Amino acid sequence: MADSSSYIHMVHHLIEECLIFNMSKEECMEALYKHANIMPAITSTVWSELEKENKDFFEVYYNTRRDAQTQSISSSSSS
Repeated sequence: MADSSSYIHMVHHLIEECLIFNMSKEECMEALYKHANIMPAITSTVWSELEKENKDFFEVYYNTRRDAQTQSISSSSSS
């Protein structure tokens, strides 16, 4: 049981690293599969649990990502 608990903890930590890099859930799933051989379903499940436990954080996170994408699109279209 300790092995699965430490594995989930490691996935949790890696998801936090993805958040630092402002990645989407899908980007994180892809990166963890490619670089750490973690199945996307596991990343998705852990991410979803983090969302449930940290609703306020993820609301701000998603709004910030959306705003950054909107600014990126508007600045590239005005160039």
